Amino acid sequence: MAATGLSRTTLNDLSRVTESLQMLAPNWSVWVLMTLAAQPLRYSEVKAKLALLADGQLHPKLGKLVDAGLVERTEHTPRHVTYGLTRRGADLMPVLPVLAAWGDTHLEKPLVRNKATGELQPQPVAVAQNIEDTIALISPRHSTPLVWALKARGPASAKALAAEVMPHYSLSRVYPPLRRVIDDGLAETTLAGDYQLSASGKALAPVYQALSAWAAGYPLAEATHSLWGQALTPSSSARSGPWLTTQSRLPAPPAAPAPGQMAKAPTTPWQPGDLFSHPIPARPLAISPAGGPRR
Repeated sequence: MAATGLSRTTLNDLSRVTESLQMLAPNWSVWVLMTLAAQPLRYSEVKAKLALLADGQLHPKLGKLVDAGLVERTEHTPRHVTYGLTRRGADLMPVLPVLAAWGDTHLEKPLVRNKATGELQPQPVAVAQNIEDTIALISPRHSTPLVWALKARGPASAKALAAEVMPHYSLSRVYPPLRRVIDDGLAETTLAGDYQLSASGKALAPVYQALSAWAAGYPLAEATHSLWGQALTPSSSARSGPWLTTQSRLPAPPAAPAPGQMAKAPTTPWQPGDLFSHPIPARPLAISPAGGPRR
């Protein structure tokens, strides 16, 4: 993707982040990864924890996560095979609470009626679903590039955004993805007819910080992102790796973090048991009529 307003370093960073989002975007991928976070499990054990996934769905998802280098398949005997996180998959775990926190704060929640009072109240959403729904908003092809361009430029016209994010397309092609990020609550129009980030779009800073650090193989330590600034707190449990987005998952010595490329992890670490803190819902969730970024 060519662009005029972003530096080459930021463009490379953006490319890694968008590739990482595509890797995580398929439905139930995060559920599978979080199910394997505590320890390796046999197929039947994973299936028991994710009962809503049919056999025909779970097996290919495990295979794709193995191909992506996030899950490792270990054959102990021909009849005893386990699936567990690779080092790179384990390094993703400190990133997930950042996505969950944004989704819990900024996405609509389904409403249920309180039997005692008769009032509609927000229903708690499982951690993994908050993560997947956050990824679903920022993973479509041009959504994250548009958000990054608006962050770098401030208010901008459709023509300027098209030249930056979609330089090889006609101007008209930029309007559908722009409408999408507006409908998803990540951007808004100005009185002058330009486009700018909404409050929810600006609040994605820690999400992109964390994804950027993980995609480049850096620890979530104290540092600032060249575009998204500094908003998280350090984590002593984060580990580093030598990966870009699709490189080898073989262990290697930790890489020294580069300036301006690290993010900080959330103050409250995610615990494996949190995955099932709420019943696993059938998708999609009912949407609250209250407005706000949609799921």
